[in-house]
Amino acid sequence: MNELVPIERIENKIYLIRGQKVMLDRDLAELYGVATKALKQAINRNRERFPDDFMFELDKNEFNEWRSQFVTSNSDKMGLRWRPYAFTEQGVAMLSSVLRSKRAVRVNIAIMRAFVKLRRLISSHKELARRIESLEQKHAKHEIEMTTVFKVLKKLMEPSPAPPQKRIGFRPGSD
Repeated sequence: MNELVPIERIENKIYLIRGQKVMLDRDLAELYGVATKALKQAINRNRERFPDDFMFELDKNEFNEWRSQFVTSNSDKMGLRWRPYAFTEQGVAMLSSVLRSKRAVRVNIAIMRAFVKLRRLISSHKELARRIESLEQKHAKHEIEMTTVFKVLKKLMEPSPAPPQKRIGFRPGSD
C-alpha cells in the first residue's frame, strides 16, 4: 500500500511528555493538511470528545522546554507563540471523528500504525534488557566462582615455605 505519510516522518513527531507518547497539534495539522487554527477550532467545537487523558495543553515550562528545541529568530511566524495541545494515542484516534476528510482517515491509520510500531519496539527493548540482565547475573555468579577457583589454584601453586633449618656448627654459649 502506498502510504500517504511515511511512518518515519510520523515517528519523528511523537514526543514523550508527562510520561506519555504524544503528538502536538501543529504537527498533526501539518500531517492532515489543515491549518493549526482550523484543527484547534474543530477540537473546541467537539471538546467533550477530548478528555484530559486524550489531550492536554502544555504548561508554561513544558512549552518553553519544547520551544527551546526549535530556536529560531522568527518564532512568531513559526507558530510558536501559543502553547500547543498534546494528543495521546487515543486523542489522535478521536481526531478522525472530528476531521472527517478522507485524508484525515488515511493519516490517522498511518499514525496508529506508528504508535503500534513504537509500542512493539519498546516491548522488544524491554525483553532484550531483561535477557541482558539475566546474562549479567549468571556471568556475575560464574565470575565469583571462577575468582574463588583461581585463588585456590594460586595458593596451591605457591611454593610452601621451607621449614626452618637447624644451624650446623659451633655456637659460642651453647651447651
